[in-house]
Amino acid sequence: MAHERGHHRNSDKRRRILDAAVSVFAEKGFFQARVADIARLAGVADGTIYLYFKNKDDLLISIFEEKMKEINVKFRDALAGEKDALARFRRLIAMHLAGFQAYPELAAVLQVELRQSSRFMREYKKVELKNYLDLMGDVVREGQQQGVFRQDLPLSLVKRFIFGTLDEVVSTWVLAGRPYDLETLTEPLMDLFVNGLGVPEVKARVAGVNT
Repeated sequence: MAHERGHHRNSDKRRRILDAAVSVFAEKGFFQARVADIARLAGVADGTIYLYFKNKDDLLISIFEEKMKEINVKFRDALAGEKDALARFRRLIAMHLAGFQAYPELAAVLQVELRQSSRFMREYKKVELKNYLDLMGDVVREGQQQGVFRQDLPLSLVKRFIFGTLDEVVSTWVLAGRPYDLETLTEPLMDLFVNGLGVPEVKARVAGVNT
């Protein structure tokens, strides 16, 4: 029983440190943030942070990995309740935008500050990002099987196109100072992903060129 209480306290302290780091990184930037600032906001001693994380890079990467893990679990549960691939696809886009809209500090950290870590960009395997891309791929594959999405495009290309677009949309929103509601872009993005840029006449012309 005492062991369980100790484990819970340690988990709670680690969570407080991670949440504090999100706030400090978002406010001051990765390079300007100090471990002392994070410790103060988390309500722990400076040295306590090093019991859980090796350095600032490790802390930043842990934020990404743990938040993405939570997102993956939450999204898979939510998508399982939708009736078909198109509904799942719309829900995925809406949740992606709504999640960052509701937690702008995390948006700033994941979209801007995370790119400042050379370790993350060059060395880290990004396991949870791959899982998120695989989740997108599962939805697209199901849509292909249901006749909603084209089957002649490589799945790896399609899921990276979707993620890349969402990533750029959120990054632009963060860097612009969050001047509009991200969630209002759900339907325009759905239209873009499902129907594309071309009007029917142009689509027919392109199809003719490719045959």
